[in-house]
Amino acid sequence: MTPEQLITFAVVAEHGNISHAAVALHLSQPAVSGQLKLLQEAFGEPLYHRAGRGVRLTAAGEQLLAHATRLRDTFDQARSLREAMRGLQLGTLRIGASTTPASYLLPHLIAQFKTLYPQVAITTVQGNTAEIVGALGSVDLALIEGPPGRDLPVGTGVTEWLEDEIVAIVPAAHPLAGAGPRFLKDVAGFPLVLREQGSGVRQVVEQAFAINQLPMKIGLEIAGVEGVKEAVRAGMGVGFVSALSIRHENTVLRKVRVAPRSLTRRFSIVLPHAGSPSRAAARFHDLCVAFLGASA
Repeated sequence: MTPEQLITFAVVAEHGNISHAAVALHLSQPAVSGQLKLLQEAFGEPLYHRAGRGVRLTAAGEQLLAHATRLRDTFDQARSLREAMRGLQLGTLRIGASTTPASYLLPHLIAQFKTLYPQVAITTVQGNTAEIVGALGSVDLALIEGPPGRDLPVGTGVTEWLEDEIVAIVPAAHPLAGAGPRFLKDVAGFPLVLREQGSGVRQVVEQAFAINQLPMKIGLEIAGVEGVKEAVRAGMGVGFVSALSIRHENTVLRKVRVAPRSLTRRFSIVLPHAGSPSRAAARFHDLCVAFLGASA
């Protein structure tokens, strides 16, 4: 006894006629008759009798019909769900994002996606780059700062995405403010306000100081972009943030570009199941790539 045989039986019972059921199932009449014969043999009891040009169920057939109908209805519901997901009328999308893309890019991307696919339910997971890479097993797609490293789940795909500049930030009255780009050695003379370990911004800054063989005078280590901004406003030192995060700042903080322009990194789009992503994840990936083209 197979699910196909039970579904065929339910359709035959619904139509009361093998020929009509064959049309509904897109099968030949001999194929339908063959499935009914195999089901009856497997069941060990007569399930129907011929009645003129139609069929009439036996008592055993009536009992079996309740189960067969539930199976057919479940199959129809699953097929409807498949068709809805193919058109993204339904579905879910779990997005992981590290701090900067989560705060300054993801809201715009989700708004565009929801305009196209309003019925897809979206959930987000946020953290620093290391935390999001560690959570790849529980998301469909991730947006992270910098390269994701080598310790990725098998089958993960990585797409280099937008370029991002890291800038120093200082209060408006700070000696570094308002005089154009500064060399990293100029910045190194002041206490630094740095993001927590695992932050993509911190990784870029530490690498730049190491390449230039400059010491880092860490005045404060604090979690999150807004924490860095508040610490700089409070006079704790020179902070480093993505240029994206300073776009709408008022006159309290000033952006200081570092020369030569070495404090840059690329955001990456990470697909944990690149060979077989969900339809929603694939469409969101395409939207992100198109966003790159629009922003170039």
